[in-house]
Amino acid sequence: VQLQASGGGQVQAGGSLRLSCAASGRTGSIYVMGWFRQAPGKEREFVAAGEWSTPRTYYADSVKGRFTISRDNAKNTVYLQMSSLKPEDTALYYCAGIKPLSGSIYYWTNYDYWGQGTLVTVSS
Repeated sequence: VQLQASGGGQVQAGGSLRLSCAASGRTGSIYVMGWFRQAPGKEREFVAAGEWSTPRTYYADSVKGRFTISRDNAKNTVYLQMSSLKPEDTALYYCAGIKPLSGSIYYWTNYDYWGQGTLVTVSS
């Protein structure tokens, strides 16, 4: 499975951005697609995830109510709509895929597939 992330950029606080992650290859092996982020000097952290075949979604408390994960199965693409952005949302954002039985979806070390990062910068 190959993942291609896009959509990062620079935005002012309070603004919005939409990240995209296009999947190709054996997408049938994906159980959950997730978004993680890593700010300079900090560990990679869970942001949001959605099951590939059901409507279930999961969010970090820090983004709940501001970010929305969605997917377009016809395009094999997952989106992360980010609204009410804050300077603390500044980070390199990664999309990732996890196979069934790979472990908790909240830990980046359990994910099997990774896209390249896309940088989100939120200025105050």
